[in-house]
Amino acid sequence: MVTSTFQQDTQFQSDGDLEQVVLFDDRENVILISKDHVFQAHVRSAVQRIKSSHKDSPITERHVGMDEIAKRRLDGVGQKAENVIDKTEMQQHAAALFLRAVKMKASDIHIRVSERGRCQVLFRIHNDLTQIEQHPYTWAHALCTTIYHSMADVSDATFEEGSRQDARIGNKNKLPQGLDGIRIATTPMVDGFVMVLRMLYDASGASNDLRELGYNANQTARIAFLKRRPTGLNLVAGPTGSGKSTTLQRTLASLIEETEGTRHVITVEDPPEYPIPGAVQTPVTNAPTEELRAAAFQQAIKGAMRVDPDIIMIGEIRDTPSARLAFQAAMTGHQVWSTLHANGAFHTVDRLVDLGVSLELMTDPAILSGMICQRLLKTLCTCKRPFKSMFDHYKEHRPNFDEDLNRITSILDIDDLYAQGPGCDACNQTGILGRTVVAEVVVTDNTMMGLIKVGKLNDAIEYWKREHKGITMVEHAILKAQKGLVDPLLSESIVGPLDGGKSFLQSAALPKA
Repeated sequence: MVTSTFQQDTQFQSDGDLEQVVLFDDRENVILISKDHVFQAHVRSAVQRIKSSHKDSPITERHVGMDEIAKRRLDGVGQKAENVIDKTEMQQHAAALFLRAVKMKASDIHIRVSERGRCQVLFRIHNDLTQIEQHPYTWAHALCTTIYHSMADVSDATFEEGSRQDARIGNKNKLPQGLDGIRIATTPMVDGFVMVLRMLYDASGASNDLRELGYNANQTARIAFLKRRPTGLNLVAGPTGSGKSTTLQRTLASLIEETEGTRHVITVEDPPEYPIPGAVQTPVTNAPTEELRAAAFQQAIKGAMRVDPDIIMIGEIRDTPSARLAFQAAMTGHQVWSTLHANGAFHTVDRLVDLGVSLELMTDPAILSGMICQRLLKTLCTCKRPFKSMFDHYKEHRPNFDEDLNRITSILDIDDLYAQGPGCDACNQTGILGRTVVAEVVVTDNTMMGLIKVGKLNDAIEYWKREHKGITMVEHAILKAQKGLVDPLLSESIVGPLDGGKSFLQSAALPKA
């Protein structure tokens, strides 16, 4: 017979929850304990009670996943009794979770709270999600409620799991060293909700040299040119998590440093992410609906334009009104920086058309002066392995590896390539040290924008490559693979097939990565 824990416990709302993490199987005299909860006080207390009630028999412990406990529990039913979750203990667990995320260099924490199954805590590390913990529903729900109500200092009045909400933790007393803040976003799902916490790392003391992020010398020089132009809109594009905010923060910080604080830089952010010393950073007032939040964002942009700015940074161009206001600011004598969701630098034009900006306006290089797009590729640790030494592994795990190999070797020398290694202490056993930017940097001019205006986008791209020595993100990835900095196959999962840059490699002179 399988029996589960009994008695009331002060950690969970019910013993039904405790039963999901501790179970005693008297057929084997073994206590099954969730490996994610082994050292928690309430769990140890329950284990001790079981051992005390079976002193005549030697009992062993086995640390397993919650799935195995759930299967065994089908043979027995536990009692349920209402209790109150200790909010202070929840705050302590949240703080420990944040610290663990920082130590593992996670960019995000995902808490998936499901009423029908176990709730998962996942870390996004180098763009990959990794499960860290599992918890019962009521415990995970209480954790999210505590984070939102007791730890966030910018949030709605109440946490509503059925609504999409945003919040921010900025109080340094509630954050581990190394974090400047945590941005919170929640959204409902079919059987519960998801809370995602974006870790905003403290960049104070970091170099403002964009080459350290991965930009090459030519790209860095182009961005420096954009910083010197007195007016014009400069857009940094890319998907969520591609490092746009970091690039923007470093760019503005260097601009303020270079002008020795003589320029009035004001930002409009919802909410502010990274501190920019010397800038006036203005948050957008939290609003209960998307419509009111959009209206507040537009009002904040208008307000920024009225306080004598030299440079305006708009956190994101998110809709037609904010796009029009950004162009209006650029047309009225301001240098403007912002971010946009687009797949490539030249796709910025298509995105702006979707947002209702006239082609006449956006093809004026005096108004839209710069278009940048970036992605992040995983950088290999020194424990990396020669690419060709992994052939047997790839053939076993990649059904189309022969096709992959033909594609890669048609553009790159196999002897120059490396693959992700097994991991070591330096990379926390992942084989990955961090991430590096691959980018497209476009400084517009009359010829380029004239071609775009008459629908000759491909001609505009070729002109940019030829006259501006521009490289695409695929071509930038090829250069980094050539130097052994990135795994070519992992890179393709971010920028697409590398043979798209075949003609680029056949050119006489290649720029440096």
